[in-house]
Amino acid sequence: MNVTVWNEFRHEQSDLQVQSIYPNGIHGAIQEFLQEDGYTVRTAVLDEPEHGLTEKLLNETDVLLWWGHKAHEEVEDAIVERVKQRVLEGMGLIVLHSGHFSKPFKALMGTSCDLKWRETGEKERLWVIDPTHPILEGVGEYIELEQEEMYGEHFDIPEPEELILVSWFEGGEVFRSGCTFKRGRGKIFYFRPGHETYPSYYHPQIQKVIKNAVKWANRDRTDQVTYGNKEPLEKISGK
Repeated sequence: MNVTVWNEFRHEQSDLQVQSIYPNGIHGAIQEFLQEDGYTVRTAVLDEPEHGLTEKLLNETDVLLWWGHKAHEEVEDAIVERVKQRVLEGMGLIVLHSGHFSKPFKALMGTSCDLKWRETGEKERLWVIDPTHPILEGVGEYIELEQEEMYGEHFDIPEPEELILVSWFEGGEVFRSGCTFKRGRGKIFYFRPGHETYPSYYHPQIQKVIKNAVKWANRDRTDQVTYGNKEPLEKISGK
């Protein structure tokens, strides 16, 4: 399976705290643990030509992971449309943390994707809602993170096809932290944790969820769908 991890890669270059946590970038940390499962993993970042998301790379990508935060508006609309079309064609998409405000996710959801937030380094407990879901295989009853940014409801997204994780925060808020969607032939998973100033992507259960999600989002590419004008299979009476 071919996986691409896209990262804005701005915080890691300007913030010493983020550099100390993710010296190879958030994309590098995710790439490393996905490679442990035998995936072919490439990375792409905002400041590369075409943001690293050339037509060739996307056509060869089975699952795309997306992390962005402070430079969403710098993503060119033509690249957004390219990503959207690939999802509709069947590429899986995993949107991480503040990627909820990314242009591709908003384009695919058709809503503002806005929410409440607070950055105080409080405890987050992600409760497993559907223990039978393949994304949550081997995770247990809950995931506990000692420090994370708070996201709170209302989360302005369409009704998820599946709600599999709900977060509780130390300050009292709750949030729909694990949501699946289908758009066209593509599967989408939104996964909340991953603020850049906390080491959430080194947490074994967070890694497990992402590994499982990559496997889940990979569509069987042997199926074919045809559209357009179609000749009848049977003789139509009176014709």
